Amino acid sequence: MPQAIDRDAVRRVTAEGAQLVEVLPASEYAEDHLPGAINLPLRRLEEQATKVLDRQRAVVVYCWDSA
Repeated sequence: MPQAIDRDAVRRVTAEGAQLVEVLPASEYAEDHLPGAINLPLRRLEEQATKVLDRQRAVVVYCWDSA
C-alpha cells in the first residue's frame, strides 16, 4: 500500500534492503539521483517494474526535481 515517508524513513528502509526507484526520465536520472537508485521512468514503471524489481523487497518510489 503506497504511503508517504520522510527522509529519515527512506534512510532506514533502504538500510533494511528497500529498493529505490527514481521515476524521472533517464536524462534527468543521469544528471542526479540517490545512490543505488534504479531508474524506471514513470511512463515505463508499470510495464517494467515486475521485470526489474524484487517482489520480496520493499520499494521506495521517488521523483527528484530540483526545479
